[in-house]
Amino acid sequence: MKKTHEYYMNLAMQLALKGKGKTSPNPLVGAVVVKKGKIIGRGFHAQAGLSHAEVVALDEAGDLAEDATLYVTLEPCRHFGRTPPCVARIIKSGVQKVVVGMVDPNPLNNGKGIEILRQNKIKVEVGFLEDELKRLNEAFIKYITKKIPFVTVKVAQSLDGRIATKTGDSKWITSDKSRGLAHRSRGNFDAIMVGVNTVLRDNPKLDSWFSKKHPVKIVVDSQLSTPGKANIFLGSSPVIIATLAARSGQETENRAILTGKANILETKEKGGQVNLKDMLKKLAGMGITNILVEGGGMLIGSLFDEGLVDKIMFFLSPKIIGGKDAISSVMGQGVARVERALKLKNVTLKRVGEDFLIEGYVR
Repeated sequence: MKKTHEYYMNLAMQLALKGKGKTSPNPLVGAVVVKKGKIIGRGFHAQAGLSHAEVVALDEAGDLAEDATLYVTLEPCRHFGRTPPCVARIIKSGVQKVVVGMVDPNPLNNGKGIEILRQNKIKVEVGFLEDELKRLNEAFIKYITKKIPFVTVKVAQSLDGRIATKTGDSKWITSDKSRGLAHRSRGNFDAIMVGVNTVLRDNPKLDSWFSKKHPVKIVVDSQLSTPGKANIFLGSSPVIIATLAARSGQETENRAILTGKANILETKEKGGQVNLKDMLKKLAGMGITNILVEGGGMLIGSLFDEGLVDKIMFFLSPKIIGGKDAISSVMGQGVARVERALKLKNVTLKRVGEDFLIEGYVR
């Protein structure tokens, strides 16, 4: 049976996934070189600064690449970055055709790489598995086009929407399996974010049990009240504390202590609190493309109020906590009428041990 463009593009996409959590701020990209129905080269982008997928695949194919077809999930780059332009390597290889999954959203490229290939008499076809590939690089696409990180909110809550009891106890609402899955997911993000109340109440380390990659830790702390001995400072991961600029004459002892332990990111003010949109733009300027927000209810609610959330991961435990003073997973201002409630898209439901994981997109 003759294999289609979609068949080879799917193989390239599976290769791209091998770089998940390691390529930021670059996209996930996979490539295969095919000649007379046989794959003669495979490659994926393994890490920012290393060779791009198409170069790895062409290097594996060697001289056999002449007159072959190159399948690549994302349009080859034509600009210099940490590595030379991929289009030059493709032209030199002698391939006769390039099949591109999707056009590069990066304004530096965005169709220009395809144009150069065609100018050099290489046939180019574009547009295969585009929806899947856009999901694959959803964080990169938002970061490169909007200059703001992709924000995922992760919550572990009871059936009645509580993340802690009225006394602040939260260990443990969800099961070991849910916590293990949540920890594994941390390695796919550039940064893990919490509000200062979560630090004060739970004193988390925000480490990643199952990954060699340890994301940046971010604390949103308008008054700079994070304790200098908090567990977030344990380990080798950098810590960023987003706060307001110190007013003249109000430099505190704790600010001096924290300045020696973390990167103090001063933001604009909004209602006496950190301006979350300004904070996210500044984090993007630091090369942070995607963020996992893990609490608490006020920070999560404020992010929803501001329209800054892209995706949710809600772990739901079949437990009832109750109590009007118990802590809710989403606070903030909320909506006045049910008809204005946020409606998630592409929602999935998965069983995780005794719990359920609900995932969905805000847009």
